Amino acid sequence: MPRAQLALRVSDLEGSIAFYAKLFNTEPAKRRPGYANFAIANPPLKLVLLEGEPDQPTVMDHLGVEVTTTDEVNAATKRLTDAGLITLEENDTECCYALQDKVWVRGPGDERWEVYTVKADSPQGDKAIEAACCAPAS
Repeated sequence: MPRAQLALRVSDLEGSIAFYAKLFNTEPAKRRPGYANFAIANPPLKLVLLEGEPDQPTVMDHLGVEVTTTDEVNAATKRLTDAGLITLEENDTECCYALQDKVWVRGPGDERWEVYTVKADSPQGDKAIEAACCAPAS
């Protein structure tokens, strides 16, 4: 089932994990250094927390739609391209401790959106907290 994704860059990862666990009444689905995600059933949401700079307010990092298969990513790519949007495809990319296929677009306010599928878990080390992770290549 597709679900919306909200990725936040937070200064207090542990405090944010505790807060969102209480807010959504669920524990993180995945935790790694500088990273946590929640797979929330109700409402259907993938909440991603990325460790940011200390003492800075939480900011939106990017938005997304998680889908089940690469075929759905490909269909979204075609639909978005046919609609005249500039797309950037990334296949077999490692990001946020997962192997993913995705397509990126930017909204009118320069907000980044991805449509992606997780193909496999990845034990990758520091990539999740790098500024370039979860950001489309230029």
